[in-house]
Amino acid sequence: MREGKLIEATPGPRTRASLADDLRRLGLRAGATVLVHSSLHALGWVCGGPVAVVQALMDAITPDGTLVMPTHSGDLSDPALWKNPPVPKSWWPTIRQTMPAYDPRTTPTRGMGRIVEVFRTWPGVQRSAHPATSFAAWGSQAAFVTENHLLDYEMGETSPLARVYDLDGRVLLLGVGYDSNTSFHLAEYRLPNPKPSRQGAPIVENGRRVWKEFDDIEIDDDPFGQIGADFEAAGSVLEGKVGSAVSRLFSQRKAVDFALQWLRGRA
Repeated sequence: MREGKLIEATPGPRTRASLADDLRRLGLRAGATVLVHSSLHALGWVCGGPVAVVQALMDAITPDGTLVMPTHSGDLSDPALWKNPPVPKSWWPTIRQTMPAYDPRTTPTRGMGRIVEVFRTWPGVQRSAHPATSFAAWGSQAAFVTENHLLDYEMGETSPLARVYDLDGRVLLLGVGYDSNTSFHLAEYRLPNPKPSRQGAPIVENGRRVWKEFDDIEIDDDPFGQIGADFEAAGSVLEGKVGSAVSRLFSQRKAVDFALQWLRGRA
């Protein structure tokens, strides 16, 4: 949406203070661990843009809490698997040989939105080591959430998703739907006998850029919308407005456990 249209659609400017008040009203508390998926334009016109949104989130949870966001860079992956858009097969060797290695300090996100890009470079934010599906965190448990994110099984038991689960954290869908809820992927990794997949990405190993292959599973976010609707119907979700955005707050652990049972029932 163009900015002029966004201004027309917003009753009044959203601010750092008003957004923090809305977050508290929704149920976000000081000291919470929260994994945020967000849409800036859904909030309405924000004075200060994504900077004000990050500040509001930090104000709501305080430094005693932990703010987590997905900082995925899906383009750092095997071009043989690219579908949106694909590239010619003749390009694959060149891409594998020349793609810059992942660097948590400088590698930009892809398709994550402006709030995430601002958060990624925020002072004190730590970012996990996975080249394709990193997460960034700020606050008291930032190191615990982001450390030891191994290449194999990128959103499984060594991932920040599992660490948020350990901390009994919350998920905040800030103007986005359940299709953005990456935590449901953790349930896929906990299914028995998932279908294996082989992935690749450029990393730095022993001081050198290398193309590294690793083990993973095939994941599928197509059912996430229905899983989310069924989970919400069970009464475990707080819903309200943050700015103009319809937002949802819920226990990540409950959501993952629900999704695991849902997926088992479908198998």
